[in-house]
Amino acid sequence: MRKNMPSIPKEEYRERWKSVQNLMKEKNLDLLFAYSDDHATFGPAYTRWLGNFPPHFEVACVMMGKDKGPALLTGPESEDYALDFGEIEDVYILEEFTHPNEDFLYSNIVSLRHVADNLVGLENIKRIGIAGRDLMGADAYIKFQKALPDTEWIDVDYDTAVLRGVKTEAEKAVIKYAYELAHRGMLTAIDTINAGVPERTVAAEVEYVMRKAGSEGVGIDTMIASGVKSKNIISRTTFKEIQKNDLVHVTIAPRYEGYHGAIARPIFVGEPTDKAKYALDAAIEAMNATADALRPGVEGREVEAIGREVMNKAGLGECFKYSGIHSIGVMEFEPPIFGPTQPDILEKDMIVSIDIPVFGLPWGGFRIEDGFLITDNGFERLTNIDHVIIK
Repeated sequence: MRKNMPSIPKEEYRERWKSVQNLMKEKNLDLLFAYSDDHATFGPAYTRWLGNFPPHFEVACVMMGKDKGPALLTGPESEDYALDFGEIEDVYILEEFTHPNEDFLYSNIVSLRHVADNLVGLENIKRIGIAGRDLMGADAYIKFQKALPDTEWIDVDYDTAVLRGVKTEAEKAVIKYAYELAHRGMLTAIDTINAGVPERTVAAEVEYVMRKAGSEGVGIDTMIASGVKSKNIISRTTFKEIQKNDLVHVTIAPRYEGYHGAIARPIFVGEPTDKAKYALDAAIEAMNATADALRPGVEGREVEAIGREVMNKAGLGECFKYSGIHSIGVMEFEPPIFGPTQPDILEKDMIVSIDIPVFGLPWGGFRIEDGFLITDNGFERLTNIDHVIIK
């Protein structure tokens, strides 16, 4: 593990609080909740980005006023953990986050109304913004609404998420290292994949190498799918042994300091079939054409459409089953997502993933995925693994 590993400096979190408070003023919000949990793909995003706090076992929420805050609200077992490792000093054990069958005799448990009153005053709360509402269980959301009745609750998930779109210098350094981890993982997958090797053995070797180099885990499960199992967008790595002449689809997305890199490749154990080779050639053409069009100031969907058209002309349009460009950060895929219906603009210092899918074919499928930093006039490629890999 190298020395002086990149990380996010403490002062950057203060700037993030200001950006959220500016959004609150723009939206005329008196209070904002940003909710998180420990679900691997999306869960930790808000409390990690706002307070360097990844929830574990219990849920958490950041509360902010237009000019006050933040406060971190969590469960009884997370209080000391949050104070020791997070960047938010005001930590509360929230009654609404406790379990009715558990007793914490020595914890100071307070209600949501109590914290909100301390932060901004109950009489001042008319409009409440909530980010991460789709993560909340119905029980928690109902408790929040009952605690603060006669107020207007406004979903600001998208507005809050896009604040993360343009990356700082520190974020760029952290994400570049996450891609370095993904690069190491993919090289390990290439070395390990052979006939007779179980898929889970490949995944174990990949994650071991990335962990050893500094990964704190993965943003999505490592996908090793061989043979016809590779035809699905989401695959489950199993004890299935890789066979000679299998196509093995590999997707790797390590998490480092809360941020992600993602690389995906098909790996052929033996010569690919003509159909698989044709599909891969088309996907590579789509990837390169899409990447060549990356630049700031254009709608992302215009760039995404270039790769989609390549696949349409190749007769593989129906295999392009989702948006082909998305941002990458504290979620492995997060807004803005540059699909056909979305008007978001590419901006300098965004980091995006181009993901060209070829799924749902009788013989299998794959994606090729690479990361790109948007620069003044174009892009910097963050991955350099060959697209054609034949064992």
